[in-house]
Amino acid sequence: MELNNVKDVLVVGAGPTGLALALDLARHGVRALVVERSAALFPGSRGKGLQPRTLEVFDDLGVLDAIRAGGGRYPVGMIWRDGQRQGEHRMFDETESTEAEPYAGEAWMVPQWRTQEILLARLRELGGDVAFGRELVGLAQDGDGVTASFASGPPVRARHAVAADGGRSAVRRALGIALTGETVDPAPALVADIRVTGLDRDNWHFFPPTDGEGVLAICPLPHTEDFQLMAGFTDPSAAPDLSLAGIRKLVATRTHLLPDDVTEVRWVSDFRPRAALADRFRQGRVFLAGDAAHVHSPAGGQGLNTSVQDAYNLGWKLAAVLRRDAPAALLDSYEEERRPVASQMLGLSTGVHRGEVRRGAATQQLGLGYRGSPLAVETRADLPEDALRAGDRAPDGTRAGVRLFDAFRGPHWTLLTVGTDTGVPDLPGTPTVRVPEYEAYGTGVFLVRPDGYVGWAGSSARGLDEYTARVGLARRA
Repeated sequence: MELNNVKDVLVVGAGPTGLALALDLARHGVRALVVERSAALFPGSRGKGLQPRTLEVFDDLGVLDAIRAGGGRYPVGMIWRDGQRQGEHRMFDETESTEAEPYAGEAWMVPQWRTQEILLARLRELGGDVAFGRELVGLAQDGDGVTASFASGPPVRARHAVAADGGRSAVRRALGIALTGETVDPAPALVADIRVTGLDRDNWHFFPPTDGEGVLAICPLPHTEDFQLMAGFTDPSAAPDLSLAGIRKLVATRTHLLPDDVTEVRWVSDFRPRAALADRFRQGRVFLAGDAAHVHSPAGGQGLNTSVQDAYNLGWKLAAVLRRDAPAALLDSYEEERRPVASQMLGLSTGVHRGEVRRGAATQQLGLGYRGSPLAVETRADLPEDALRAGDRAPDGTRAGVRLFDAFRGPHWTLLTVGTDTGVPDLPGTPTVRVPEYEAYGTGVFLVRPDGYVGWAGSSARGLDEYTARVGLARRA
C-alpha cells in the first residue's frame, strides 16, 4: 500500500471515546481515520451524566460551551406512590465548586447522542470526520503497522489502531483479549428514550418497586421533548418487551400513568449489568479504550467519563511517538495508568448499583491520578500528607492575572513555577507560567502534561532535563 494511503491512527468506533480521541489527535496534527459500522451516530441518551473532571477535559478540547448549552443540571428526584408525590429524592451528595476545582458543583446532564454530535462537529472543525458504514471484519498487524479489512470498502493501513467499538468490540475479539469480571445483577434492566405526557419536566420521577417489580424512573432530558426511562427487573429470566406496546404496558403497570400517555419510543435497549475488565489494554500496535476495555453498571455515571479520559490519556502519547518526539516506550504508560483507574471505576459503579456507595465526591473523578506511574516523578522530600504530588491532577486557579486552565489549554506541556523562579530552563514549545505562592500547589516547579496531570515536580528545576528527555520534550526542542 502506498505511503500516502497510510493513516497515523485508525480509530474503530465513533462513540464518545473514538470521537474524543480523534479530536485530540487532530489537535496534535495526527492523521486519524474514524470508522463506524453503523450508518450514523448512536441515537440514544444512554451515557447522559458528565462528571466535573470530564467537563475539564471538554474545556481543554474546546467543546465546553457547546456542552453547557446542550445540557443542564440534574433535576431533583421526586418519589411517587399511588399517583401521589411522596417527597424529594436527592440522587447524589452535592459539592461546591472551588477555585482549584471550578466544575465540582456542575454534574451535568447531556444526552449521549448530543455529546457525540458536539464532539463530531468539533472534529470536523479541525479537519477530521467519520467514515460511516465500515464494519470491521479482519485485523492484522506487523512490525510497521496495522491492516484492517471491512465488509465493504477498501482495507485501511495505519501505524496504530484503537478499539473504541464498545463492549462487544470486534477489535478486542480479533485480538483474542478476554474480559474478566462478574455479574453485578443477574436480572435485566431496560433503558429507553420516550415521549410521555402527564409528568412535569422539573423532576426526575421515581416509582419504587411494588408487587415484586423493580424500580422505574423517568428523567427529563434537557433541551429535548424526551424522557429517559430506566426500569429494573427482579426476575433473572425476565425478557423485557422492547416494543411500544411493551413499554406502554410496563409504564402503566408500575406508575399512575395510562398506556397512551407514552406517545413514542425513540430508542430502547436492555442489558444485564456486568463489571468486567480487559486482561490487557494493548497488544502490539493496537490499544483498547472505553467500553472495549471495561464494561460496567451505569450506576454512578462513570462509564462514558472514564472512556473519554482513556482517550485523553492516550491521544497525546500516540502523537508524541508518531512525531518521533518521544520513544515508543511512552505508549507502555497507557495501560499502566488507565487499567488501574478502570478497575477502580468498576468497583465504584458496582458499589453504587448495590446501594453501598453514595454518589458524591468519589464519582466526580477529580481525585483520580497516576502517582504510581513511571511518568510521575516527584523529587521533593518531606511533603505534607495532603500536598499536591507528581501524578495528581493539576488544579485550576488564577494568580497574577493568569488562569491556569487557560495556560494549560492546548496540546502542549506547561512549565509552572509557584513562588520560585531560580534556574528554571526555557523549554522551546513549552509555555512557562510564573505565579506567586498558591496553596493548591505549595511552592515549587511543576511540569504539567498535555492531559492536565503533574508529570514532574521539584523544589527547583534540578533533574528536570532528564525527565524532559524521557518524555520527548528535549527531542521536540
